[in-house]
Amino acid sequence: MVTGQSRREAVITIAELGEFGLIAAIAERLPGGPDLILGAGDDAAVLRAPDGRVVATTDMLIEGRHFRRDWSAAADIGRRAAARNLADVAAMGARPTGLLVAMALPGDLPVDWALAVVDGIAGECARVGAAVAGGDISGADLVMLAVTALGDLAGSPPVTRAGARAGDVVAATGTLGSAAAGLALLEAVRAGRAGPVLLDRPDLAGLLGAYRAPDPPYLAGPQAAQAGATALIDISDGLIADLAHLAGASGVSLDISADRAAAAPLARPAALQAAAAAIGAPDWISWVLAGGDDHALAATFPPDHAVPPGWTVIGSAWPGSGVTLDGRTWAASGGWEHFPR
Repeated sequence: MVTGQSRREAVITIAELGEFGLIAAIAERLPGGPDLILGAGDDAAVLRAPDGRVVATTDMLIEGRHFRRDWSAAADIGRRAAARNLADVAAMGARPTGLLVAMALPGDLPVDWALAVVDGIAGECARVGAAVAGGDISGADLVMLAVTALGDLAGSPPVTRAGARAGDVVAATGTLGSAAAGLALLEAVRAGRAGPVLLDRPDLAGLLGAYRAPDPPYLAGPQAAQAGATALIDISDGLIADLAHLAGASGVSLDISADRAAAAPLARPAALQAAAAAIGAPDWISWVLAGGDDHALAATFPPDHAVPPGWTVIGSAWPGSGVTLDGRTWAASGGWEHFPR
């Protein structure tokens, strides 16, 4: 019989395994891919660049800022770290080809926890056929993940934020508001505004799952590019905030229909309404319009082009600047900002 004491003794920490032991254990779990020539184990990795150009993006996840270990499983944290970068590649109309992952970890962290993070990253990469080409390991007082994603444009021009024109339609695909609602549920329980049993409700499980491990529509980025999208962006901070970036780069005004954005299939109205009622949130639609971390995609298309399957038209582009909601200015915050003024 295994006692509680022997179970604790069986947990191997990162400090006990050592840096190079951890690197070796991680290397065994890293997925390859069709574009990987030389992976982890040398001074640098080598990947094919069939197009002759490389799409590159980088992002960080910091414990306490972007995630909590008591709120998310290690594999979900890994999935989230990969997803936010892979989505940025897709938002350029490109196919993700590889990731480089730097991890800063406390020495007393169990090795199995770190390896579960790697499994989450690997699993998310497998969805799009991207390799984990290598990275770096460092010690730290808290967990930090820095991910660089690479992608291939397959001969097409990148779809930037700067191409929208007056007369274009605005469309979105993926999920809006679910991750923000999931975070609000977790924060309500932590603050004592709701009991822990709230997190076990089946009707709210999808919202919690969206926060812990988003499900970006990766294939929709290249799909939009092929369908003639004039501009494209990943919704990471909030629909209004990110569309404001697109509007500013393109020099147009975007008017969005709240009813269309807050309806299925983009939003989950029943679950969002149930979450708002459970924690006394005054307006569930604000999660749809200003909530981040779902990593949906938004794009503009010429009015004479058919919007691809799976995309929902939510507005239109006009001469001017900024973003309006049903013709009116949105007075509240449009999304997340690290250094709000």
